[in-house]
Amino acid sequence: MSKKGIVYLIGAGPGDPKLITVKGLECMQNSDTIVYDRLAGDRLLTFARPGTELIYVGKSPDRHTLKQDEINKLLVEKASQGRTVARLKGGDPFVFGRGGEEAEALSEAGIIFEIVPGVTSAIAAPAYAGIPVTHRDFTSTMAIITGNEDPLKEDSSIQWDKLATGVGTLVFLMGMSNLPSITRRLIENGRPPQTPAALVRWGTRPEQQTLTGTLGDISEKAAWAGFSNPAVIIVGEVVSLREKLSWYEQKPLFGKRVLVTRSREQASALSEAIEDLGGEPLEFPTIGVAEPLDYKPLDQAIDELAAFKWVIFTSVNGVACFFNRLRRRNKDIRELAGARICAIGPKTREALERYGLLVAYVPGEYRAEEIVAGLQGKVNAGDRVLLPRADIARKVLAEALTGMGALVTDVAAYRTVMGGGDSAEIKKKLLNGEIHAVTFTSSSTVLNFAKMLDYPDLENLLKRVIVACIGPVTADTARELGLKVDVTAEEYTIEGLVKAMLEYFKQARRHHTAG
Repeated sequence: MSKKGIVYLIGAGPGDPKLITVKGLECMQNSDTIVYDRLAGDRLLTFARPGTELIYVGKSPDRHTLKQDEINKLLVEKASQGRTVARLKGGDPFVFGRGGEEAEALSEAGIIFEIVPGVTSAIAAPAYAGIPVTHRDFTSTMAIITGNEDPLKEDSSIQWDKLATGVGTLVFLMGMSNLPSITRRLIENGRPPQTPAALVRWGTRPEQQTLTGTLGDISEKAAWAGFSNPAVIIVGEVVSLREKLSWYEQKPLFGKRVLVTRSREQASALSEAIEDLGGEPLEFPTIGVAEPLDYKPLDQAIDELAAFKWVIFTSVNGVACFFNRLRRRNKDIRELAGARICAIGPKTREALERYGLLVAYVPGEYRAEEIVAGLQGKVNAGDRVLLPRADIARKVLAEALTGMGALVTDVAAYRTVMGGGDSAEIKKKLLNGEIHAVTFTSSSTVLNFAKMLDYPDLENLLKRVIVACIGPVTADTARELGLKVDVTAEEYTIEGLVKAMLEYFKQARRHHTAG
């Protein structure tokens, strides 16, 4: 019996990828094919499972990739092949999303479908601009109106006489080209010209822009500012609350799109910190973690663990890979009973403590040179020291410990390999000025970034971008490639990197304001 196809008509939300519903995300991740439009948000597609067929059918006011009847046929065709199809639509599929038409076509073809409601921009964009669409002190009514219909046509389906004075808050979607006509029609039908009005462009995204005025002057202000779709038009007394309730645009990294070059497994901590501060993280994993080509050196060290006086871990990856191998060798932390443990920094220490280990030493400055300085007098001549770390780790630590008379076993617990980020897309965004900062958390991320982009003039490509490095070693690697380094963290942690970026942007704002 052949598999029956199904189509999920999913509201992808207004732009912020976290505003998709839990059910919408689950349906998308379980789909064989994703059919998406331009307002669905590129970052949502990163949640698709590997191998998912992605089909773009986006529409803009001046260009349609596919006409609506062609999209309908596409959905029917894919589902008829037994595929699970996610139709991702910006906002909510039934709020001017033509989801009803797609559902009708599926119904007529006998295709099973489900509707997954989404957060409409009619509510979300005003909310992110600090404008509640209803408020007990102002109004308990609101209306959502298409802005695409020409307000001056004689057979308008909009009852302007009732709308103008009968509803407290009016929200028009995709109406920028008709804004002068909309405002004029509302005033002609009794709405006072002094009524507060606002425009919110690209609501909930880093590019969000908000323009406020009155019904009488908002069109002139929009023309002067060059405001265009996609934008939401809000008319009503609730707009006056924006000055008090604006929150999103006040976040310290608002408007900044930050490239995260860490491995996919480690990117989340930095991405979440950027997002919490109002920025948009764009993940471009330049490195990945793989098993060593040869486990014999690490296995031999594990068999001789009882002989080591010190085991030094220089990364969270090193901890994870070492203990994974320990388990696969049917051994546990009791093998480390005679060794003292050193961690290069607090995150590495936390990773070790999760295994129930006490860390004897963490340097005040999180780099190899500081480990050596701190172990002076603690490591004696003839002590065996184990370094389970990356295959390309710097030799400074091993050489310095050997110089102190220690017997050092430096083994690869894992390999650092090239990541799998979309280089072409990142180059395009850099050239278009869509990326404001690039973060590097190790020398490997810098070197692989350069190799993956393979751009003849990397310095020029990043000239408008803030380059932020987790510490001086990483910064030196970036400079060797000809890059200007704008930010170097004083504390060599993700928290320290974020703090340094915040301080940089704060100083830049002060300078801009003073200028």
